Amino acid sequence: MKRVFVTVGTTSFDDLIERVTSPEAVQELKARGYQHLVLQVGQGSILPDSDSCHELTLEAFRFKDSIAENIKCADLVISHAGAGSCLETLGAGKPLLVVVNDKLMDNHQLELARQLHQNSHLLYCTPSTLTETLKTMGLAVLSSFLPGQPKHFADFLDRALGVQ
Repeated sequence: MKRVFVTVGTTSFDDLIERVTSPEAVQELKARGYQHLVLQVGQGSILPDSDSCHELTLEAFRFKDSIAENIKCADLVISHAGAGSCLETLGAGKPLLVVVNDKLMDNHQLELARQLHQNSHLLYCTPSTLTETLKTMGLAVLSSFLPGQPKHFADFLDRALGVQ
């Protein structure tokens, strides 16, 4: 059973949860062979129940001590652009679609997603372009992000965020 895991981290990102559970996005996921959708919704005001998505098997939760097992079991991870979520997913070798919260001021998440995309490690979009991205995404173009090199990642983050 092909699985999608969606994570918003520790904050709220209701726009992502609304879009990924919309009939249009669910239809695109189903067309790509996904059958199971797991949502980590954080502090958001939306907590979909299992009956709210008729096309896919749906699970939703707010928080767990670790989402490592959810990432490990996923065939696709859709995530906010938090550095920790991106690093954990890429380190697990999973295809990653980052949805940038375009309502944030001084959006460093966009810079991080853009840089990781330029290096072919992930795909990214905004909530408003999620369905179109699901429709056109090609996961085969993604390249591995080699884990276990924290200095390289720290240098990369510095460059991506304009610190250096």
